[in-house]
Amino acid sequence: MARNGKAINVKIATTKVIKALEGALEKLNKEYASQEANEAKYEKARKAWAKEVGKLALAHISKAENLSANKRYNNEINVDFNLPAGTIVLPDEPKKDFITMNEWSYREQKEEIENAIRILKMTDEEVVSTSTYNAIARYL
Repeated sequence: MARNGKAINVKIATTKVIKALEGALEKLNKEYASQEANEAKYEKARKAWAKEVGKLALAHISKAENLSANKRYNNEINVDFNLPAGTIVLPDEPKKDFITMNEWSYREQKEEIENAIRILKMTDEEVVSTSTYNAIARYL
């Protein structure tokens, strides 16, 4: 329903909806297939960003507050400190411009889209009803 309480009543050609769902399925498959590569690329950028922040912070270690150091069980040394606000200007943090999807979620969405396509291909109706469209709208 629209905000003013009136229902939206549109007629969308079944062929257009099928085409849109096929495009959504193709996009879903591509995103899932490239997910691992995207995640690796993001992690690499994130590590580079963290190193850059570390270099900037270490250049101002003399201004550090709440400095602590610990030796860990595996002999690694963990150093933690805070810098006062405004001490350094951080570079832009890498953004995650993709959605991480587990296999179960991917399979469920894929199956729902494929089922909708199959059903719509079997119908003789020229337009998709509003209730059908509402059921599949999240994939479009």
